[in-house]
Amino acid sequence: MTQYESLTVALARLESAMRAGDLWKQPSPAPAAFESQQPFCVDTMEMGQWLRFVMVPRLQALMDANRPLPDNAEITPAAELYLKEQRTSVRLPILEALRDVDSVLVSGALRETPQ
Repeated sequence: MTQYESLTVALARLESAMRAGDLWKQPSPAPAAFESQQPFCVDTMEMGQWLRFVMVPRLQALMDANRPLPDNAEITPAAELYLKEQRTSVRLPILEALRDVDSVLVSGALRETPQ
């Protein structure tokens, strides 16, 4: 599986987890929110908004343009902090999906999952 194929799988898992936790239907941030200079737009968006309206579209745009993907990622540790108030049944599937995204960006492949 190519890195792009692996990332497509990881992003689909993330979207599914966010939909299941009702985080996918958050309102789109105001245009000014996208001008944030802070990591993850923490000063202008909730984590779910950043994932849906910033991270996913940016990664998809890179793949659509056949551009190189970032080779470092530490999305999961930040998400752990910002999603800590979410119910475990919502938080854990999202974090697992983000671990897959991080893995694809760093190693080029999805994580090995124990059988």
